[in-house]
Amino acid sequence: MVKPPEVVLEGIVFGESPRWHEGRLWFSDWGANQVVAVDGPGRGEVIASVPSFPMCIDFLPDGRLLIVDSVRRRLLRREAEGTLVTHADLGGETDIPWNDIVVDAHGNAYVNSIGFAFPGGGFAPGFVVLVTPDGTVRRVADDLAFPNGMAITADGATLVVAESYAERLTAYDITTSGDLAGRRVWADTPGDHPDGICLDADGAAWYADVGNRHCVRVAEGGTVLDTVESDRGAFACVLDRDPGNPRLFVIGQQYGAETPGPTGRVVAFPAPALGAGRP
Repeated sequence: MVKPPEVVLEGIVFGESPRWHEGRLWFSDWGANQVVAVDGPGRGEVIASVPSFPMCIDFLPDGRLLIVDSVRRRLLRREAEGTLVTHADLGGETDIPWNDIVVDAHGNAYVNSIGFAFPGGGFAPGFVVLVTPDGTVRRVADDLAFPNGMAITADGATLVVAESYAERLTAYDITTSGDLAGRRVWADTPGDHPDGICLDADGAAWYADVGNRHCVRVAEGGTVLDTVESDRGAFACVLDRDPGNPRLFVIGQQYGAETPGPTGRVVAFPAPALGAGRP
């Protein structure tokens, strides 16, 4: 890809968790404690405000928004009229902040915790819990080295988790009960620490890498298919569902440097295939 990216939105404090939903790009600005939906270049609408960092999002099959209120160890649900209610209590599993979320076609939400305080805390393995539609929480995966972005394949059969510290994407079979089985390496990412991820209609995965300032498209098994470069840390990415003009949206910001003002922005690159699966 040689085309320069389109700048979609700037002035973001700390952007993460991009999602494509109902023809719009949605994301969380953790730094501003806001969930934002983008209607076009430079046009962002604040949908909800939650004082939490991290604060990842995804959607139930009926379109209602789920928000990980990491600070209060709970999963929130935005009702049709805009009110926020508790969907599930996550506090019984850990006092460590929660991270990413992905929801399957049955309304089961998978939420992960990295397992230790970041930054500054000593390493401990992370895990994934399943939150069923009735709000029941149970652990379904353990021993993950900084679990980050997650995605579910289009057939609903596989959960892919980015293990940032292990430099790999790890896959699980999703059973009929929603539990996870058959853990395996989906793709090694040597030298990269995958953060947010998404899947495309050709069966490939895109992952964002903060330190290396790029997003990489990789096939199952580890073959690198494409790379797009960023001028700042790339934290997460998502594909749209427009068959005539597929785009990869990358959200990132300067990280680890004292730069005045918000440095977060969303850019869009042309993509070889549209998004598939969830998110």
